[in-house]
Amino acid sequence: MSRYMVQRLIMLVPVLLGITVVTFAMLRLIPGDPCRVMLGERATAQMCADFNERMGFNDPLYTQFARYMGNLLRGDLGESVKTGQPVISELADRLPMTFELTVAAMFLAVTVGMSAGVLAALRRGSLVDLATMAVANLGVSMPIFWLGLVLMFVFAFRLQWLPPSGRTTVGVNIVPLATAWGVSEAAPSWLRSLVDFISGFQLFSTLVTGNLAGLWDTIKHLILPAFALCTIPMAIIARMTRSSLLEVLGQDYIRTARAKGMGDRLVLGRHAMKNALLPVVTTIGLQFGYLLGGAFLTETVFSLPGVGRLVVDRILARDYPVVQGAVLIIASVFVFANLLVDLTYAWIDPRIHYE
Repeated sequence: MSRYMVQRLIMLVPVLLGITVVTFAMLRLIPGDPCRVMLGERATAQMCADFNERMGFNDPLYTQFARYMGNLLRGDLGESVKTGQPVISELADRLPMTFELTVAAMFLAVTVGMSAGVLAALRRGSLVDLATMAVANLGVSMPIFWLGLVLMFVFAFRLQWLPPSGRTTVGVNIVPLATAWGVSEAAPSWLRSLVDFISGFQLFSTLVTGNLAGLWDTIKHLILPAFALCTIPMAIIARMTRSSLLEVLGQDYIRTARAKGMGDRLVLGRHAMKNALLPVVTTIGLQFGYLLGGAFLTETVFSLPGVGRLVVDRILARDYPVVQGAVLIIASVFVFANLLVDLTYAWIDPRIHYE
């Protein structure tokens, strides 16, 4: 197993390198001049020439790429063209929001989707099965932005049960972890940066500081975007769970177990579910990548301060370093998630061995 993990980690290098090359090239092929975006249409030719020289845009593409890779190997993602701030600090401010939204959506998709799929499989052909699959088919067909706007209109504006957008209600006090834990300005910069990054996970920070009002407010702001984001993965997981479980329930060893007098609950828990989980786990891994991509649109619709909204804004501003850094980090998370899926196979089914 350890040898397999090392091999997979080594294989990640060319994958991430390929993603870096493609992202770098595609951003340079997008029509538009960063100078005109940053300095305005009234910028003179000399102003643009000075700007491009300062940012290194006049160099050949291979020189720009070599410089970028050299900085990347040192852990430096560069500086934002728009703000002049380090890319790593801008992403660190936004990543917690995106991961929090993605994990919340994944939790809903897996728990509700698998439960619905199991229920539909056990009640095959019944009204429950037909209704569950009808809702799943409807969920797959609904675009995120449309569903998000409908949820916002119904639950935020009509019923006024939930907030329509943003991450925190004005007036709700969210105490930073640096303040709660007494991390002073004299502390090492890396420690303050780490604490500030952890503090960005508001569900965690409000929970550990005992800020129940802040925790409930954060949850309320997550409900609508998480539900809008999880609908398609939830429907796909439900359909895959039903299909896989029905196939397993039709196997000879399941009929043998029932013939020996084993109850349905024991058959399902001890034999059927474990064998039905393998294709479901594969689907969950793929849907995690969809959730990371769908978070970009969801954050824009619900005005959430995450990486997705940041990337959309910076693509329009031709802020190459920020977009490249965000894509690289999101791609890395997705690749590692797929590695985790492979390792989960061996845990679910001990017959699977990686050499």
